[in-house]
Amino acid sequence: MQGRLEDGVVHLPGDARQRFHDSRGYGRPTGGNDLDVAPVEAAHLLSRGDIDGVDGMGLRELLARTGTTLGFVVYKDLRDRGFYLSPARDDWPGVADAEGADFLVYPRGKGPWDGDVEYRMRVVGERQPIPVDSLGDVAEQSSAARRTDSGDVVLAIVDEDGDLTYFDTGDYAPDGTAFEDFPTGLDAELLSDRALVWDGVDRLYQGGFFGQRLYGRNADSGPLQLSLLEAAYLARQDVLAIDEADVISCGHDVEGERFDRRLAVYASLREMQTVPKSGFKFGSDFRVYTDFETVDDLSHSEFLVRVVTPDHTFVPRDLSLDVRLAGGVRKRMVFALTDANGEIDWLSVSRLTP
Repeated sequence: MQGRLEDGVVHLPGDARQRFHDSRGYGRPTGGNDLDVAPVEAAHLLSRGDIDGVDGMGLRELLARTGTTLGFVVYKDLRDRGFYLSPARDDWPGVADAEGADFLVYPRGKGPWDGDVEYRMRVVGERQPIPVDSLGDVAEQSSAARRTDSGDVVLAIVDEDGDLTYFDTGDYAPDGTAFEDFPTGLDAELLSDRALVWDGVDRLYQGGFFGQRLYGRNADSGPLQLSLLEAAYLARQDVLAIDEADVISCGHDVEGERFDRRLAVYASLREMQTVPKSGFKFGSDFRVYTDFETVDDLSHSEFLVRVVTPDHTFVPRDLSLDVRLAGGVRKRMVFALTDANGEIDWLSVSRLTP
């Protein structure tokens, strides 16, 4: 069987609908037994020997002419894993509104005729930038075709060796159990990049995991050193007898306007009854504890947070590094998309094995 490439679609004649769509979920029926398939689907059929060519072209020529090599890598991998999937094209079966996705992947055992979508898949090369605000483009998909526990889009990243890594993305709602009940008006000494507190130390440290003891983490006495973020937050709550504006001024001297965005995220995490601490050891802004009562009963932190702007652009290699490191220490990687006004959207990214 020979296909015909026209206007970005490959037309297959004869009994193509019965052979390829009705039984295996390829393409878009056009009436009768003919079938339209996307170039990536035609390439897969060619690789299997199910069709003879497209306008006399074999697989090599078709991939070169249509630029579908990366898409073919992902399409074939998912087919080999037992999934049916459709190119995210207007008027294709199973596609309601898939802006921002390259494929709609159906649950195993289902196809485009069932209306259920397992993953909305975007194909990305290793060096292709990913604007963070593009990861929600497919969120308006109709609820009838939306998997309730899925993210907005799954990134299928093809590296330079042709290997695949899948990342699931989605909203995240931090929530914890920490309870704050602290004294007010504690004397504090503001330094260039931190603050020192000499009185009321035990309640701040043991009850809220604020700061670190100046004499070391195993010390049970002595002053408490606070980060500028902690000091600004506690000054705002009148726990410290220092001016929040003075702390913020120090923060600007240390890291410029980024301090404001990090403070907004820090305060938001505290308000959601979680406990954020420095994420420096993990290459992030914060490590965050959600199940907290006292430092003596401290469990492991549950997720890492990196603060980025809403117009941030991910580099796939850096994204992979963040997610891999978080996964290696059994934590979730979360990005706090924070604008100049302090409004925050939370984006979770994690490895996925389809």
